[in-house]
Amino acid sequence: MDPNNRGPEEYGHDGDGQSSRQRPPRDPLTPDFGQHTPALARTVQLVSGDYLLTVNPVDGSEIEVCPPAERPGRPEKLTPAERAEVDRAARPPVPPGPTRPAQPLLARQDEREQLVRMLARGRSVRLVGARGAGRTSLLDLVAEDCVDLAPDGVVRLTGFRRTPADLLYDLFYSVYSAPLYRPERDELLSCVREIGAVVVLDDVEFGGAALDELLDATPECAFLFGATPDAPAPSAESGIEEVVLGGLDRAAGVEILEHGIGRVLTEDEANWAGDLWFESEGLPLRFVQAGALLRQRDRLRAGADAVDEYGVFEDVPPADAPFEAPVATEGGGEDTPLPSLGEAAGPARLLASRLSASARTTLRFAVALGGEVPHQAHLPALVGDTHADAALGELADCGLVSPVGSRYRLSAGVQAQLEAAGYAEDAQDNARTAVQHYAWWAGHPSVTPERVCAEADAVLAALGVLVPATTPPAEGEESPTVELARTAAPAFAAGLHWSAWERALRAGAEAARLAGDVSEQAYFHHELGILALCGGQLDRARTELETSIGLRGALADKRGTVSGRRALALVSDRSGTTPGVAAFAATAGEEVPDARYEESQSPPGGVPAAFPPAGDATTLVTHQASASSSATSHKGRGGIRSFARRNLVAAGSGALLVAVLGTVVTLGATSDNDPNTPSNQVGVNPSASQGPGDDSLGADKVESNDDKGSGDTGTATSRPTDPGTDGTLGTSDDPTDPSDEPSGTQGSSGGSTNSPTKPPTSTKPPTSKPPTSRPPTSEPPTSEPPTSEPPTSEPPTSEPPPTSPSSSDSASGPASSAPASTSASAPETTEAGSPSSSDAVI
Repeated sequence: MDPNNRGPEEYGHDGDGQSSRQRPPRDPLTPDFGQHTPALARTVQLVSGDYLLTVNPVDGSEIEVCPPAERPGRPEKLTPAERAEVDRAARPPVPPGPTRPAQPLLARQDEREQLVRMLARGRSVRLVGARGAGRTSLLDLVAEDCVDLAPDGVVRLTGFRRTPADLLYDLFYSVYSAPLYRPERDELLSCVREIGAVVVLDDVEFGGAALDELLDATPECAFLFGATPDAPAPSAESGIEEVVLGGLDRAAGVEILEHGIGRVLTEDEANWAGDLWFESEGLPLRFVQAGALLRQRDRLRAGADAVDEYGVFEDVPPADAPFEAPVATEGGGEDTPLPSLGEAAGPARLLASRLSASARTTLRFAVALGGEVPHQAHLPALVGDTHADAALGELADCGLVSPVGSRYRLSAGVQAQLEAAGYAEDAQDNARTAVQHYAWWAGHPSVTPERVCAEADAVLAALGVLVPATTPPAEGEESPTVELARTAAPAFAAGLHWSAWERALRAGAEAARLAGDVSEQAYFHHELGILALCGGQLDRARTELETSIGLRGALADKRGTVSGRRALALVSDRSGTTPGVAAFAATAGEEVPDARYEESQSPPGGVPAAFPPAGDATTLVTHQASASSSATSHKGRGGIRSFARRNLVAAGSGALLVAVLGTVVTLGATSDNDPNTPSNQVGVNPSASQGPGDDSLGADKVESNDDKGSGDTGTATSRPTDPGTDGTLGTSDDPTDPSDEPSGTQGSSGGSTNSPTKPPTSTKPPTSKPPTSRPPTSEPPTSEPPTSEPPTSEPPTSEPPPTSPSSSDSASGPASSAPASTSASAPETTEAGSPSSSDAVI
């Protein structure tokens, strides 16, 4: 059944226009209860280099050489307003709820000024700091100070799980306007060389030669890198300055605590803060989390009855939650002791126990996704609470999540602390819920590819968790991992996030293999072949496409097989090789209408080889156009042809040229009756000199006009001699050696068959009764080897008589219709049909 064309064949009919199952008529009063037209698949057409790519989520993407009219021009840079919108999208979203005061920059002013000075001089700087040292916050402040330093402003990028090639494309799309266009490597480098901006690149994970490649591609940019101490260092030749970001002093730590709780610390709290500073080595993140612990303690001491931070929604923790109950004092009040030093060193469990249920469920999803926090817009659907988006604000205030690019992840050390607290026990179930939600969301018609690309890390994390545990689904069901990869991969391709596209395709191919879904496995291999072709990896593209064609051929998927064959033909054209056998394999014994088998038509008599082997001038490479061969070619269309199509066309052109030249010579041989034409005086051994009296070596002695008798005798040959001063051809009376004959006239025994000898010319007019003659046949008339004696006056029977011009015209008919192989041999020249001087020159 065709999923796109639901015709009569769905019910077992052959398209007779009637269906055995008639749909009930739709009631105009209740149109919503009728059958709706299914939503069309979203196909997106984009240009990648010199390819035109049509992303088709049904049968597989189509690729072809981009027509000149469809190729976009050179991209233009964004306007300042558009750059501001791109910069806003590169930042993490603001959590819902009331605006929170920003954390002050403490004890970082010197580093801030130093970084701005280096960037103003055009130097690239690498800021090295441990996780939780406040590196990202400092980079944001420096970026605000460098807005006016470069013509293209400030570009914010993230290096988390990004390669140098990914970052080059990210930089390109941050500065240039190029919708639905992915430039090739050379054009990409040409565009990024013209970018003059301050690039703030946080969480860079590579160094050495890869970092040098990024710097060499962007000579007009000044980079501010943010990296951890365990990241690879840059090379010594890169010239990158390095600034180390250490911990805060004790006074700065106490100030962060007081800013977090909004009051001055007590003596016990100050001593507790001193112990925390010594244990944490002054990391600002630890003081932010400690401030959240003190803030929760104050709410408990104030007698706040499990009301969330905004005082609107009541939240009662479940019975199994590790909630710390207040401790009753002797005065009847409630008091909560200070957290122990161990709890302050690993505060994630205690902090999470005092958050709302939605916040704790969000943490469970983050732990299941390897630290990736879903976007706040997805939290209501995942958690099951319409107000679950406020959980992101709770987590950010506690320091349990940190911004990474345009999204949030669990802060340093939180993942391990929550796993130890039991938040990973239902990780598989939470990951499965996330996979099902993202599969529905990514395939919804209202979701744009750009939104799917923004959530790529969470989608890929969900696939990474569930793909190894994929099992064959029950009858009538689909594997959730295969479904998610199937819906997300086309969106990644259309959104030009091709690194995510490749990861989704590989995860989908593995999931389809584990689930036993051959159809989906063929789709993923087809898309991997298209991706490799766009990237110039022709060998990998051929392997993936041949795998896809083989799988689809086993399933009798004609539409998918045709799509794969077209892509494989493009790969073969780019690589200059012949497609493999799998490219021409028949599909379930049926003929695919769109996969036509084209072959150059050979001329009659065969195709002469372009370069015949030495010593065998009569060798022909022929293609017999017969019914049996035609049937065989269609039946065995999967074989590898010996010659490429262009070689057959060239050979056919050569055969046509040989046939035309043979016809011209034959026509010229029968178009003149003048026996005294100088071209009739051609001998079998041409003279090297045509001047009278020349007896030099190799020259034939030519008599002068005074000594010339009644006529010269000689034999005609198909090889003309060099023209003389008057444009005529030389003559010779000497016999020729058999080796001087053209190779095409040699017999099988090694001898030579001469053309008929020419009768002696005479000044007498021809008799009224010419001797009988017969038209030339395909085989030259046999004759004895030439001798030095002139031939007899009686012409041979095979010579055509001298006739009138009308008779010569009639004689040219059979000669012109002779086969190419006959015309290629030495033509028979006679007295009545000797070629004229102009014909001989031709």
